[in-house]
Amino acid sequence: MGSPLAQAPAPEKAEASQFDSTTAKKQWKVILTRFSRHRAALFGLVLFVILVLFAFFGGLLWQHSYTDLGFRRYLPPSADHPFGTDSLGGDMVAQIIRGTQFSLQIAMVVALVSTVIGVVLGALAGYLRGWVDALISRFIDLLLIIPSLVIAAVLVRSSFVATISGGSNWLVVAVYLGLIGWLSIARVIRGMVLSLREKEFVEAARALGASTWRIVFRHILPNTIDVIIVNATLAIAQAVLLEAALSFIGLGVQSPDTSLGLMISLNKNELTLHPWLFFLPFVFIVLISLAVNFIGDGLRDAFDPRQKRVKA
Repeated sequence: MGSPLAQAPAPEKAEASQFDSTTAKKQWKVILTRFSRHRAALFGLVLFVILVLFAFFGGLLWQHSYTDLGFRRYLPPSADHPFGTDSLGGDMVAQIIRGTQFSLQIAMVVALVSTVIGVVLGALAGYLRGWVDALISRFIDLLLIIPSLVIAAVLVRSSFVATISGGSNWLVVAVYLGLIGWLSIARVIRGMVLSLREKEFVEAARALGASTWRIVFRHILPNTIDVIIVNATLAIAQAVLLEAALSFIGLGVQSPDTSLGLMISLNKNELTLHPWLFFLPFVFIVLISLAVNFIGDGLRDAFDPRQKRVKA
C-alpha cells in the first residue's frame, strides 16, 4: 500500500489547478455582474425569452390553430381574435405564432452555420497565414463586393434547392443564409488570431510539439470566446432581417412553410384596407431584432474589460 504522501498530488499542480478554476469562476462572475447591470440587455433577454415561449409553446395554449380557416375573412382585432383574421379566414394570432417559430428556427440555424464556418476559416487564416490566409481573405473580399441579398437569392432559387427541398425549404434557406453570413466574424477572428499566435502560451505549445489543430482549437480559440458569443448573438438579428427581406421579394421561404417575412409579403397589398395583416408580423420582426441587438450590446459590454459604463 502506497504512502499517503506518494498518492497526494504535487502541491504546485494542485495550487495551479485551484488558481485556474478560481480565476475562471471570478471572470464569469464579473461578466454576469456586468451583464445584469445592463438594463437594455436585461430587457432584451426578457423580451427574447417571451418571444421564444410565444413561438414554441403559444400554439399549445392558444384556442385556435393555424390550420383553422373557417372564420370570417378580414375580421378586425377583437376579443375572440386579438390580431384579427387573414384573407383565408385564419386566426392571425395562430399565424403569427407559426411565423415567429419558423423565423426563429431559421435565425438559429443561420447563426450556428455562419459562426462555425467563420470561426474555423478565420482561425486558420490567422494562424497559418501565407497562401491559406491570402486565399481565404481574397474570397471574403470577393463575396463582400456582391450584396448578400443577391447571393442568397441566387442560391435559394437554384435548381439544387428545388430538387432537395421537396416542397419544404425553410431549412435550405437557413443553411444558404448561413453560408453567406460568416464573412464578418471570419475577419474579426482572423485579426484576433494574428495577435494571439505570437503570445507566449502559443509559443510554448508549439515548442512542446502540439499540432496546428490543437493549438488553434485548444489554446487560441478559447481566448476569443467573447467575440464568438457576441457575433453569434448578433447573427440571429441579421438572419431575421435578411430572411424577411428575401421572403418579401418572393425568393425566401415558400408555402407550406412560413415566416414573418413571408406573411408580410403575402399581405403587402392589404396595407391600406387591412393594415393589421401587414404591420403585425412587421412588429414581431422588429421586436426580435431589438431584443437580440440589446442582448448583443450587453454581452459586448460585459466581456470587454475596457468598458467603463458598467462597473463590476
